Amino acid sequence: MDIDLEKMSLRDLRDLRNKIEKAISTYEGRRKREALVAVESAAREFGFSLAELATAKPGRSKVAAKYVNPEDPDATWTGRGRKPRWVQEALDSGKTLEQLEI
Repeated sequence: MDIDLEKMSLRDLRDLRNKIEKAISTYEGRRKREALVAVESAAREFGFSLAELATAKPGRSKVAAKYVNPEDPDATWTGRGRKPRWVQEALDSGKTLEQLEI
């Protein structure tokens, strides 16, 4: 299908652009619906509904504590993220992380 754009009027070009934008939009909508049907089918194969999977939150595994506050054994730290104040205070007082290990 060859269209000679050079011979079209401005109005015809704008009409063509609007038709193309509408065709793209409906195409994307169709593809999204097809994808949704495929995802729902796959979820059913595993015994779930799509709603169950959409609300499921990925589980975070617990990380074991590596360090303990010698003054308060209930205060622990995994070694991830920002250092708790008690860890920083212990380091500032000359202790090492190895001395705080569990």
